[in-house]
Amino acid sequence: MEQSAVSPEPPGPRPVLGRDSVQVPDDQDFRSFRSECEAEAGWNLTYSKAGVSVWVQAVEMDRTLHKIKPETTRLRTCKAKPASKLGLEKFWFPEKSHCRMECRDVPAETLYDVLHDIEYRKKWDSNVIETFDIARLTVNADVGYYSWRCPKPLKNRDVITLRSWLPMGTDYIIMNYSVKHPKYPPRKDLVRAVSIQTGYLIQSTGPKSCVITYLAQVDPKGSLPKWVVNKSSQFLAPKAMKKMYKACVKYPEWKQKHQPHFKPWLHPEQSSLPSLALSELSVQHADSLENIDESAVAESREDRTGSAGGEGSDDDTSLT
Repeated sequence: MEQSAVSPEPPGPRPVLGRDSVQVPDDQDFRSFRSECEAEAGWNLTYSKAGVSVWVQAVEMDRTLHKIKPETTRLRTCKAKPASKLGLEKFWFPEKSHCRMECRDVPAETLYDVLHDIEYRKKWDSNVIETFDIARLTVNADVGYYSWRCPKPLKNRDVITLRSWLPMGTDYIIMNYSVKHPKYPPRKDLVRAVSIQTGYLIQSTGPKSCVITYLAQVDPKGSLPKWVVNKSSQFLAPKAMKKMYKACVKYPEWKQKHQPHFKPWLHPEQSSLPSLALSELSVQHADSLENIDESAVAESREDRTGSAGGEGSDDDTSLT
């Protein structure tokens, strides 16, 4: 894989590189995103247990970024990098992550549908509070809202993102970054997080198999306690990946009962979303939002007990 001669890190899609104006990603952005998803150099194994491996990729100290890479049956993540010299020990900074999973009996197109289908996501994603599409920008780009539950007793988060997608032969990319919409300002009951760069690369490995790579750099806004970092890497992230896999297996049967031919991400003429001009949006910069200090928050006894037994089984009764 080619590496940039200027920087040790592959270039990210242009919308996340400090742009002051909102733009829909183009082919170059999708290629850059794919290259970063496929990057492998510089990762160090820090944890391996019960089919889960934790890897960390160090980055420049002054940028204070962390990278996580879960791959196939191995989930890769990392703890916060020490920043005592900067006086930043308690803060969780924007984190780059790669989460990769092999789906041996799930076609790439099925996984692509699952990630697009908002109604189905409400069934399988137990972390979602509310999610909906706001407006259409182009045939392969829209603006949407997503809010999710954080481990108790932390405050829940939400984001407004510009999402774009592109089929690339038998592979697919979905990616997003945070924007500001005048009708959806930050809410008092939620912390507005920032997606600096988030998305999925789905690569077909056969008629009924694929590999998914989840790449994310999200600023949750504020400081989080160390137990959140540990729990995310050793419990929440692997559980989420397993739930996604189970949802993919059950999706064809569910879809047959719920508007089987309605797939506006494949057939844009089916979309009933209102159109929106890019000029009505602006880039959501993290420094314009309030930081929330939750570094001293202790994990609730209920959550601690619930996660003590490992990943456990998920209730799939709603996927019918």
